[in-house]
Amino acid sequence: MIKIVSVMDHSPGQRQFMDMDKYRVYYQGKYGLSDEELEKFIVRQRANSQQYSDTHRKSIVEMCQARGIPLASHDDATYEHIEESASFGMTIAEFPTTKVAAMESHKRGMNVLMGAPNLVRGGSHSGNIAAHELAAEGVLDILSSDYYPASILHAAFILEGLDNDYDLPNAIRTVTKNPANAANLNDRGELAVGLRADLVRVNCVDEFPVVQQVWQQGTRVF
Repeated sequence: MIKIVSVMDHSPGQRQFMDMDKYRVYYQGKYGLSDEELEKFIVRQRANSQQYSDTHRKSIVEMCQARGIPLASHDDATYEHIEESASFGMTIAEFPTTKVAAMESHKRGMNVLMGAPNLVRGGSHSGNIAAHELAAEGVLDILSSDYYPASILHAAFILEGLDNDYDLPNAIRTVTKNPANAANLNDRGELAVGLRADLVRVNCVDEFPVVQQVWQQGTRVF
């Protein structure tokens, strides 16, 4: 039943949390840790990463490759991260944290995926690369709902209005055809004969897209 796997590593001091101050703020707030408890947590997480990270990542990738499951990297930050992701045959670069990582991923044929909330709010909540910067470079391929599902439609319309080369059809593809193709969901993602007739009718009210009607496989459900 697994259709896609994102391989993540949230160890302290790398990828999403290369800035240890941001790591401390995030995890101290998340778990309510004292300063002393947080430092012990960091030591423990680093030890776990050193012991398990590489072997677990390679094992997960091998299992997915054997079953034809599409793979996504996560929070790649450096050229070395992209080298590894490309060697694993990953088709999606999910939330690259730097412009270098995003552009190198795109160059190697991986679909660069960023969170729609990043685009709506104008930047990353973690202080990493902003989605609109990647759109300006022409390397933003997919928008995901991330932590706020309602943002995905809004972000597609915002993308079309920014200073970049994305017209409305290209912007809409970032939430339809591009993610469908990257995830091997080849029966959907565009309006074409023989595909699922999944449709959303939208009306913009004060420049905010509002869903009016929804069809699932040709049957209206909203």
